Amino acid sequence: MQKEGERLIPINIVDEMKSSYIDYSMSVIVSRALPDVRDGLKPVHRRVLYGMYGLGVFSNRKYLKSARIVGDVLGKYHPHGDSSVYDAMVRMAQDWSLRYPQVDGQGNFGSMDGDPPAAMRYTEARLKKISDEILSDLDKETVDFQNNFDDSMTEPTVMPSKIPNLLVNGTSGIAVGMATNMAPHNLTEAINAICAYIDNREITIDELMQHIIAPDFPTGGIIYGYDGVRDAFHTGRGRVVLRAKVAFEEIGNRNAIIVNEIPYQVNKAEMIARTAELVKDEKIPGIYEIRDESDRRGLRIVYELKNDAIPNVVLNLLYKYTSLQTSFSVNNIALVHGRPEQLNLKDIIHHFVEHRHEVIVRRTQYELKKAKERAHILEGFMKVIGTQDSLDKAIAIIRHSANPQAAKEGIIQEFDLSDIQAQAILDLRLARLTGMELDKIRDEYDAIMKEIADLEDILANEPRRFQIIKDELIEVREKYGDERRTEIDYSGGEMSIEDIIPNESVVLTISHAGYVKRTLLSEYKIQSRGGVGNKAATTRDSDFLEYIVSATNHQYMLFFTEKGRCYWLRVFEIPEGSKTAKGRAVQNLINIEPDDKIKAYIRTNNLKDSEYVNQMSVVMVTKNGTIKKTSLEAYSRPRVNGVNAIEIRDNDQLLGAYLTNGTSQIMIATKNGKCIRFPEEKVREVGRGSIGVRGISMEDNDEAIGMIVVNDLENDTVLVVSEKGYGKRTAVLDYRETNRGGKGVITLNITEKTGNLIAIQNVTDEDGLMIINKSGVAIRMNMDEMRVMGRNTQGVRMINLKKNDEIAAIAKVEMDKDVVDEDAEENLEEGESVADNQENNTEATPQTENQDPAEENENADSEE
Repeated sequence: MQKEGERLIPINIVDEMKSSYIDYSMSVIVSRALPDVRDGLKPVHRRVLYGMYGLGVFSNRKYLKSARIVGDVLGKYHPHGDSSVYDAMVRMAQDWSLRYPQVDGQGNFGSMDGDPPAAMRYTEARLKKISDEILSDLDKETVDFQNNFDDSMTEPTVMPSKIPNLLVNGTSGIAVGMATNMAPHNLTEAINAICAYIDNREITIDELMQHIIAPDFPTGGIIYGYDGVRDAFHTGRGRVVLRAKVAFEEIGNRNAIIVNEIPYQVNKAEMIARTAELVKDEKIPGIYEIRDESDRRGLRIVYELKNDAIPNVVLNLLYKYTSLQTSFSVNNIALVHGRPEQLNLKDIIHHFVEHRHEVIVRRTQYELKKAKERAHILEGFMKVIGTQDSLDKAIAIIRHSANPQAAKEGIIQEFDLSDIQAQAILDLRLARLTGMELDKIRDEYDAIMKEIADLEDILANEPRRFQIIKDELIEVREKYGDERRTEIDYSGGEMSIEDIIPNESVVLTISHAGYVKRTLLSEYKIQSRGGVGNKAATTRDSDFLEYIVSATNHQYMLFFTEKGRCYWLRVFEIPEGSKTAKGRAVQNLINIEPDDKIKAYIRTNNLKDSEYVNQMSVVMVTKNGTIKKTSLEAYSRPRVNGVNAIEIRDNDQLLGAYLTNGTSQIMIATKNGKCIRFPEEKVREVGRGSIGVRGISMEDNDEAIGMIVVNDLENDTVLVVSEKGYGKRTAVLDYRETNRGGKGVITLNITEKTGNLIAIQNVTDEDGLMIINKSGVAIRMNMDEMRVMGRNTQGVRMINLKKNDEIAAIAKVEMDKDVVDEDAEENLEEGESVADNQENNTEATPQTENQDPAEENENADSEE
């Protein structure tokens, strides 16, 4: 009921709700949840820093109780709960929350396990040294001030920060209708990018990304893939995948996964507890025990595995189901002139540079004003005390004046001074009237006039102002810059990493027990034929190097296993090791089943090139002489768990897999020294699930030992090597072309001295060869040292074998002609030279083709 004197105003409730909600949301956006693009601070963080600045709690002063700081901030600037201020201050002190902490805390400020900090009455704090750069020049009218909540004092609307804080520390916040989540970055990289922008305002974001590579999180870890980073830099939105940094160790007789760094904002204790539940529910099999061995020296989480567990498989399950892999959704929203905007990398840098430019201008104007005020006073000093007569007059006026005001007026009239100058004369101590002090006043005046000229030049010269910004940033970088903590795994995304990883020649070695490594080709020295070689790898007992292949970092490796499955790895993903290193178990790199084993490999170029994969074919051969041809396109889509490549029957085994171009010649050799050559067209192309057809017919005690693919009939030669170190080069055309499935012809005269045939390879004079025997000794040699000889011969000794050693593998490599071991010839057996060795073993048991019994059946064509 309306009372007397009251006036009711009708209001539409929809309009009122809309207006009130917008007012509320803007208040939250501007005054609480979003940072300012210039200093990267929200109001609460800005007030904490300003409150500590007002209390004088600098990095070189003693700590102050946190409750004292929080109370000061609450009472003067922040009219909200004390927990909001204390929680903000605690986060500013945590080195796992901020990349560059701004508060130096003493006491319990929480932990990565989510433990809460001690109450504010127990902890102490002061500013970090880096915060001095955020507050620098605050007293020089560089920023605007506004009234606090009760208009009793003022507070800064923004900090003059020399630190690009929004970039280096990031931020997160939830407003009304919007949210922000900005990633931290490395200070050195950020300043390098800002300097590049100052030098070239038209710089592109891709060019900026050459300086500021990716986010750099305080907890380290690995950024898995680069697409999200690129999106975030270009658009202000992107999903960055983060992985823990892990290593593999052997603890006792068990394998273990060791975690040294976890993704940003992951609660370690919760992650371990959640993992334990998944292990208990058997969603992550293979884990025997989980231990948190973290201490003051660093983080260390141990996942001890069961004996039958494959470390790489368990690790992938951990990535899939636990917080060892998380994502950071970048959403760069900040306040620009009081309005929220989505910002890309260049926008953030632009607004910071404009802010710093305004700070430099306002600071210079302030310093110029102060310098001119001081010069004005010094001019008054020199008028009054510049000579003895003027000084005497001034003293007489002061002595005969009834009061200070009369003395001031008398001095003003006598010397034509301003009120300020006259007051400064009256305030002079008598000690300043000596001749020495007068000289100091003149020197100070000269220095002040030079400073004024310099400051005026700064205000008139924009390029000089930007140079000052650069110089101050470089000074900050030198004082606080550090190395990146977060690594980047480019292979996790779609980025073309050919621009990042050098395309160097490497040698890949795989041992019989499945240890693989990548070594720079330059680590191996060339020796002449007949050398004893040098140590190539450290292997376990009864292990030996089985495969060697030369490659470049940008190529792909396709691995084929005993069970007929195919797996993928980029060459650069294979761990690098020295020439004598054991390498990494291949099960830790690809998800091979425990009872499976790698039997063949193919080195290919880019599998994403559709023209290339459709032109090339994969040809496989088995121990029983079966051959299968499938388009490379069928193997061009890598899968983590591999794909079926060939069906392997009982008592058979995959020997090798090779690339062909459709017009190649195929040659298959057997351990008894037989070899067949036929055109690739004789083998029809089939699907991945097929068995294949007969490649060569063999006797019961014989088996295939390898296959080569020949593309240059004129220049390629066939190199065959026996297990006791004998080898021979023969022209390809010495092997008559036949149909697929024949018995072949003799390629090496097998005797007890030579041992069985173990390898076949196609080479030219420009090629090099690497030979490794079962004891791990390796030799590199040039093929031009071996002359081409007849097909049906015993060959020459290629490597001297000690005791009962045998050759394990050979591989063709590119040779560096500049690297030669001059002592190689001394390594031959006593009393035997290279020339003697070759002469003694060539054309040992010549035969004509008419005498070769195998040729009677070489046209046989049997097919399964």
